[in-house]
Amino acid sequence: MTSVIQTNNLNLSYGTKQALFEVNFPFAEKKVTALIGPSGCGKSTLLRCLNRMNDLIPTCKIGGEILFRDENILNADPVELRKHIGMVFQRPNPFPKSIYDNIAYGPRAHGEHDASTLDKIVETSLKGAALWDEVKDRLHDSALGLSGGQQQRLCIARTLAVSPEIILMDEPCSALDPIATSKIETLITDLKKNYTVIIVTHNMQQAARVSDTTGFMYIGKLVEVNDTKKIFSNPAEELTERYVTGRFG
Repeated sequence: MTSVIQTNNLNLSYGTKQALFEVNFPFAEKKVTALIGPSGCGKSTLLRCLNRMNDLIPTCKIGGEILFRDENILNADPVELRKHIGMVFQRPNPFPKSIYDNIAYGPRAHGEHDASTLDKIVETSLKGAALWDEVKDRLHDSALGLSGGQQQRLCIARTLAVSPEIILMDEPCSALDPIATSKIETLITDLKKNYTVIIVTHNMQQAARVSDTTGFMYIGKLVEVNDTKKIFSNPAEELTERYVTGRFG
């Protein structure tokens, strides 16, 4: 397995409360990895470490290392890092701008202002997020007029526009109905042809459907990481088995 990013002895605390303990997790390249576990177990905290989002919390302290292409990202420029490692949040968060300007925002911020180049980026990104056919005739309408599921795919397109290598998704379907969820899940499966996808989900059926690898976390510790089929059919750890079979607690 080739890992594109991995954590080595990763510890994280918020003030006096430790949230992650000695997490060692290699994330495979161009695969979908799911993080599962009960609420408050540290899975979203781990996800946010991978593009330094936790830097925004003043009390946060991190130890250990996170290697992306063998470079420790804890020493990297976070703005530069987020060009390579994009993030899609739990609730769709389109900017109050047109559909076009939402997608063009990132490339413009990184210095791209050529109109024909931006047009191509917008079209390619929307196609990559399986949204182009639904919005190509209203690119200059407000993104806020899209449905929730369309807004979430727009946010994925906005992430794709700066050509990342890794896409982080923090419960991307939790605010969506079943039809929109199905579209996002199909999209996630398509995205791994070109991107590494790491998803936090509270929905174990979703993890089983979309991921190649699953990591189970409990109270800030990585209990087990393995092939998704093995995690759900024959886990190595009793705690994992109790969680995936619903006998937890």
